[in-house]
Amino acid sequence: MKYLDPKADLTFKKIFGNHPKRLISLLNALLPLSEEEQIHEIKYLPTELVPQLEGGKNTIVDVLCTDVRGRKFCVEMQMEWSDAFQQRVLFNASKLYVSQAKKGGKYSELQPVYSLNLINDIFAHDTPDFIHNYRIVHDKDSNKVIEGLHFTFIELPKFTPHSIADKRMMVLWLRFLTEINSNTKEIPSDLLNDPEIGKAVEDLEVSGFTDAELRAYDKFWDSVSVERTLLDDRYQKGMEEGMAKGEEVGKSQRSIEIAKNMLAKGMDEATIQEITGLTEDQILQIQ
Repeated sequence: MKYLDPKADLTFKKIFGNHPKRLISLLNALLPLSEEEQIHEIKYLPTELVPQLEGGKNTIVDVLCTDVRGRKFCVEMQMEWSDAFQQRVLFNASKLYVSQAKKGGKYSELQPVYSLNLINDIFAHDTPDFIHNYRIVHDKDSNKVIEGLHFTFIELPKFTPHSIADKRMMVLWLRFLTEINSNTKEIPSDLLNDPEIGKAVEDLEVSGFTDAELRAYDKFWDSVSVERTLLDDRYQKGMEEGMAKGEEVGKSQRSIEIAKNMLAKGMDEATIQEITGLTEDQILQIQ
């Protein structure tokens, strides 16, 4: 049996885009919801977020739904981290929150928006934590919260099963997302034993995809590979330019120090220019 990777755009939407119970299980497992805040029933919403005002920006998310309380849940699977993605997440969540406001309605009726973002990349290099939850809190008292927008970012490459001890479903869903790929030959029994994850695994079987879908799947990973190559090239170029600039600055600083010593010994400016390569104006500034 061969399987496809659940993190690809095609598979992720197939798994979570039309299976309410499965999506509810994922959201309850990964979002920081209390027992009273657990999701019990959802309705899928169109994933294209149309602007309220003419000329505004259209955006598309991977999966979007609302529950019986009116809360909105936006789920994104992202292969590469960027500051632009973070801004897009903020933009989309804000748009969802504002879209609830109706003419003549009360602000007190606005329901929270939860943004769940699964990142197949590492962006927080200064901490081993892989789950990052954000709310609007007071800068001196984190117990004072402005409710409305909730953001969760999960760095999938940092996840290891032993890093979470008390949240079984969180571990199982993150294992599902990180352990299964095109090299998987056998699925662990504890994943198959969960009803929703077991069905999700079945949806990843290669035999369930058409030739056109498999071509789209391969094209997706090709585009990811190209994007990573471009990012690596830009990073390498930036490093080289930074090193070259550092060497240039260091050389200039050494020339200035030499010029200072030569001036202190009373040497003439022409000789100092010839030896250090500094201009007449630079030597005058040193003086």
